[in-house]
Amino acid sequence: MSYQVPIQDIRFILRELADLDGVLALPGYEEVSDDLVDAVLEENARFVEQEIAPLNRAGDTQPARWRDGEVTTTPGFKAAFQAFVQGGWQGLPHETEFGGQGLPKLVAAPVTESINAGNLAFSLCPLLTDGVIEALTMVGSDTQKALYIPPLLEGRWTGTMNLTEPQAGSDLALLKTRAVRQEDGSYRLTGQKIFITYGDHDMAENIIHLVLARTPDAPKGVKGISLFIVPKHLVGDTGELGARNDVYCASLEHKLGIHGSPTAVLLYGSGKGEVGEGAVGYLIGEENRGLEYMFIMMNAARYAVGLQGVAISERALQHATAYAADRIQGNALEGSAGPVAIAHHPDVARMLGVMRGLAEGTRAVAYVAAGYRDKAAHASDPDIRALAKAIYEYSVPIVKAFSTESSVEVASLGVQVHGGMGFIEETGAAQYYRDARILPIYEGTTAIQANDFIGRKIVRDAGQVALAQIAGMRDTVAALQAASGAHAEALNLVAGQLQAAAQAYETAIGFVLAHVREDIRGVFTGSVPCLMLAGTAHAGWQLARAALAAAEAIGQGSTDAFYLNKIATAVQYAVHVLPRVQALNASVQQGGLANQYASQIQI
Repeated sequence: MSYQVPIQDIRFILRELADLDGVLALPGYEEVSDDLVDAVLEENARFVEQEIAPLNRAGDTQPARWRDGEVTTTPGFKAAFQAFVQGGWQGLPHETEFGGQGLPKLVAAPVTESINAGNLAFSLCPLLTDGVIEALTMVGSDTQKALYIPPLLEGRWTGTMNLTEPQAGSDLALLKTRAVRQEDGSYRLTGQKIFITYGDHDMAENIIHLVLARTPDAPKGVKGISLFIVPKHLVGDTGELGARNDVYCASLEHKLGIHGSPTAVLLYGSGKGEVGEGAVGYLIGEENRGLEYMFIMMNAARYAVGLQGVAISERALQHATAYAADRIQGNALEGSAGPVAIAHHPDVARMLGVMRGLAEGTRAVAYVAAGYRDKAAHASDPDIRALAKAIYEYSVPIVKAFSTESSVEVASLGVQVHGGMGFIEETGAAQYYRDARILPIYEGTTAIQANDFIGRKIVRDAGQVALAQIAGMRDTVAALQAASGAHAEALNLVAGQLQAAAQAYETAIGFVLAHVREDIRGVFTGSVPCLMLAGTAHAGWQLARAALAAAEAIGQGSTDAFYLNKIATAVQYAVHVLPRVQALNASVQQGGLANQYASQIQI
């Protein structure tokens, strides 16, 4: 089926939940009008539906190909990328100083989601380029910014990040790639990097690799890692391309999903370029601060991967919903003249309700976070900036982990809705499941996000941000309980489940703070359940807020079925998903005992 950008839901969340009006009123966004935002969303929907989404299946069945160190992408990807850059999409959220458009992150978020939903494998190239631009903007020298950022924004060049090595996955202290300083101030790099997304391709004239490496006298561990710019083709002082650097694509990985995205093994310093042995690189910032700098890119990528989770959930939902409406099978339980569409059967309706709740709930959580990011960067009041920054940083692991784990569940349910046909590749449902499976892994596994969530987001500030969010949930509960009108019963049901979830959330936070020092292993055994608890509660909170806004619109006379659907989705989520919070809270609190017995298992 053809993909349709859910533009009505996007607009609703921007305006009713994520405070678009407040963001557009911030200093720096004076030229960004509500009409401009609508125009961007409309053009993005057209571009995705007509240019990007039709290539999704081709990316899966005709993956990128490697030959003699060069990569050819899926047929159609190169032309689509040119259309992408000509449309100005790469520069949408970046600063105007170097050619970006300077739009709010809150406007860029739905654009990013839609491009990912249209074609996840294709979208990874601009996603990594965004991260390179952000890192250079934050820590690059003035010369590096002027030389590299404009071509990246224009799409003439693309970017990658190079962390992983065969022996160094999540533990970058084991990193071995070596960088030796030369007399001219450049460095020569030697080593191997793996899992490099779009490490080589034919869609742009140059590729800018950001590479973590060690200098010969660097301290051991993560404190001895530096960050380098290593272009595929060397770049002259005025931006002209020069010799082919000693960076060689040795192979492409054969993956479970995202087949259209070339995942490269890169060799640095194998003597295969035109510069002699050793890839020429240029230090970013100071030596031995590379991991700190790379995390600028990593944090941007983690939020973006969360949006990928939202995107795959939406794509799988649309696919399953269309199939369930068309597939005629079995009479209705209450009796019918003949077979009915499977969407009418109670359990199929339940699965579709869970899928919709997770897709729309994670979208709302991500967009609300984006709004806080804009306020953190642009609010005139420093106290507001500080608070917004804290809420955004608290939200990033939730967006990354909960959205991506949810996408696996949603895609799996999508296969289940199709029944046996979902297991057949031709129906397309399986692709979403295969593509989604990488999302909780790359850019930091769910456990890594959970460790950050416990250690840096809860313990560091004694749970202040978490408890403030829980207080916001209770304010929403009060508003739901006070609601009247035709849908008061539904809103009261949602209120009861959200109230119970908020209490469990508070209990879990209290447990973490009380026990983290005396039983750190036990607390961190429950770190993923704690993060999933938070994500489940936050999505339920946003869906409850959406139900309130929808009920108000209905009360004012709207007959648009969209608003009734929002209330129905909140109810489905409250009944079938929010109760999971209680079980997750139990896992958090019983992690210590579980950890004790886990150590007794003989392997």
